[in-house]
Amino acid sequence: MGFAVNSQPKMVTGNAGYVLEDVPHLSDYIPDLPTYPNPLQDNPAYSVVKQYFVNDDDTVAQKIVVHKNSPRGTHFRRAGPRQRVYFDSDEVRACIVTCGGLCPGLNTVIREIVCGLYHMYGVNKVLGIDGGYKGFYSRNTICLTPKFVNDIHKRGGTIIGTSRGGHDTSKIVDSIQDRGINQVYIIGGDGTQRGASVIFEEIKRRGLKVAVAGIPKTIDNDIPVIDKSFGFDTAVEEAQRAINAAHVEASSMENGIGLVKLMGRYSGFIAMYSSLASRDVDCCLIPESPFYLEGPGGLFEYIEKRLKENGHMVIVIAEGAGQELLSDIKRSSDKQDASGNKLLDDVGLWLSQRIRDHFSRKRKMAINLKYIDPTYMIRAIPSNASDNVYCTLLAQSAVHGAMAGYAGFIVGPVNGRHSYIPFNRVIETQNKVVITDRMWARLLSSTNQPSFLTPKDVNEAKKEEEPPTQLLDGDVCKLTNSS
Repeated sequence: MGFAVNSQPKMVTGNAGYVLEDVPHLSDYIPDLPTYPNPLQDNPAYSVVKQYFVNDDDTVAQKIVVHKNSPRGTHFRRAGPRQRVYFDSDEVRACIVTCGGLCPGLNTVIREIVCGLYHMYGVNKVLGIDGGYKGFYSRNTICLTPKFVNDIHKRGGTIIGTSRGGHDTSKIVDSIQDRGINQVYIIGGDGTQRGASVIFEEIKRRGLKVAVAGIPKTIDNDIPVIDKSFGFDTAVEEAQRAINAAHVEASSMENGIGLVKLMGRYSGFIAMYSSLASRDVDCCLIPESPFYLEGPGGLFEYIEKRLKENGHMVIVIAEGAGQELLSDIKRSSDKQDASGNKLLDDVGLWLSQRIRDHFSRKRKMAINLKYIDPTYMIRAIPSNASDNVYCTLLAQSAVHGAMAGYAGFIVGPVNGRHSYIPFNRVIETQNKVVITDRMWARLLSSTNQPSFLTPKDVNEAKKEEEPPTQLLDGDVCKLTNSS
């Protein structure tokens, strides 16, 4: 899906290099809106909470490691309930839509949006949009109540269905307007949030009193700015079962090799963290770090060395790794799915065959290789306890923001504090493993694998991965012009 996002960033500057990248508010384009006391002030569950309401001036710093003379840098508006809200509870008609691939925690987010609206703000009109964006104009809606969603967090997938593509801005906003919806909660990845940004711009152009809240969803953890995406912890935990199985298979056979393919189209976070958590992995291959097979320092040489030393090994590969090496089979790199994601060749099957061929034909070394692909098993399970808590905080923060009148934003934790982040900051780039960072060095230290990088590769990586928003030199221009 290709979208033209024309929104102008809303910047507020202050002393000592302070920059607030603010989010749009209903009052920016609809004058003289009435406000109402927040119903939470009469909620007995929150009566003992000290300073429950967030001050309007509270912001969260994007960068917390600074030098003594550093400018204060970029900040985002802190998430949470405000003393005054811009929607009367009886007038709220909310809807929830899930788009893109599955991810652990989707049902938990749905549940907590519904329950948060009902129990905190007294809202009882919440609709589920069936089947992703196209459900706005081609499907029936699902009435969501606390009773209906009570146990859905124990199930994987999404009870309201999902799909890729189907984004038609005019039809979607027409449907929102015709149904009288005034709060839209959109759960999806960067492509989905790009679509959410366009929906908000059309709502703003029409002057509608509708809040659009995005909850970023990607199992790959490739959403920028936020600390991590929901479902990621669950994916790393579930991947341990596949890695453990590969290790059992490999260690039980002479020259055994266990090869596990994990999700990670452009970012190798699942593979990296799963390998670090396991400690049984001898080699981790990710999209950000190129590798080669033949020759000195190549993967085949390392496999042979490891087998001679240990008698077995485990390899974890992200689905997007090594795509540039798949030249001997038909490439699908020019093809895309309905979300605009590049269709990838199966690097796991390809690599397992190349390893078998190499050792059977060239090295005369008998190996026993087992290939495990748990991809869809991992993303289809319910979220674990950690992700359930995280999804609850995301959902409640989104509800607080919409009720407070923030009209087009994404919610997520920044340095541990939930914040409201402009759409453009999340959709302009992707979060990737920094191979010149200490975390990747920890991985290399854990697996004892070679980096497969030449000095030239390292220098290029350092240049490419130099963050554009580092404000250690007092240069605010980079940040304010980056959008």
